[in-house]
Amino acid sequence: MTTHSPSSPRRRALLAASLLPLLAGPPALASAPWPRRAIKWVVPYLAGTGPDTTARIVAEAVSKELGQPVVIENRGGVGGNLGARQVAKAAPDGYTWIYSGSPMAASMRMYKAPGYDVLKDFRHVIGLTSSDTTVIVHASSDIRTLEQLLTRMRAQPGKIDYASGGIGTPSHLGVEMLLSVAQAEATHVPYKGASEIVNAVMGQQVTFGAPITSVAYANIQAGKLRALAVTGPRRNPKLPGVPTLAELQVPGVELTSWGGVSVPTGTPDAIVARVRAALDAALRQPAVVSALEEQGGQVFVQDSEAFTRAFGKEIAFTETMMKRARLEPM
Repeated sequence: MTTHSPSSPRRRALLAASLLPLLAGPPALASAPWPRRAIKWVVPYLAGTGPDTTARIVAEAVSKELGQPVVIENRGGVGGNLGARQVAKAAPDGYTWIYSGSPMAASMRMYKAPGYDVLKDFRHVIGLTSSDTTVIVHASSDIRTLEQLLTRMRAQPGKIDYASGGIGTPSHLGVEMLLSVAQAEATHVPYKGASEIVNAVMGQQVTFGAPITSVAYANIQAGKLRALAVTGPRRNPKLPGVPTLAELQVPGVELTSWGGVSVPTGTPDAIVARVRAALDAALRQPAVVSALEEQGGQVFVQDSEAFTRAFGKEIAFTETMMKRARLEPM
């Protein structure tokens, strides 16, 4: 039998070969396709809000497309800024998403230090949905039209209060814009999301609010809330009997809230493309579209380029609204 000393060339070659996998790392993991584990989708608003409902509907479908769970994490507060800050600092590996949208863009002007830059700290993957907002009062209120509401506010400046989903949200800026154009005054009571606006109006803690239609829709249909007007450019198909602000002689106050998916800057192109493709496939499913539209919103798919441009436009629009409403950054 032939033996080899530990220092023989053959022995050294065998030892080096055995160490290569350890030095190079596990080849199976290095080449494994993404995703290999659950994905966290941060919704920077409370449970029950329009973004939360949308994300949960889409997450179920996109989980099947990706073969891994997409888990919703609600991180509400400061108009969505808390969740945005969290995701901006997350590892750019595709395992942390954020439900991004118009409120995050508005925060760039509403706050002196929002804690992130919506155009620099994120890659905007795809736009998903769009929704108008609806001016609502309690169903038992003696206010039956928008004109009656405006007349009362003009007669009692600052005595009528309204709920918003937080400073800088569409429900805040939209009402302030409405008040400015209509030359009326009301007291702002900020809450933490659209679902809280609905609860505040239903609980008669405030006189009115303008939440995202998708959040208020079920209670409007149930006869618990009265819809006075919608803020979109045209009537909402789910509320065909409710006029637009333009129809009610309140021009220039068109407001929609839109949202989609963004990931931290630095996320690789291949992963971004995979996320986009999976979400696009989910949104092509009739059951998903039907579930989203049943909430009173509309599927509004935008590719990465269009979705990114929307943030820039919303920042400029917010600046204009703030000037008209005489609002200063916080």
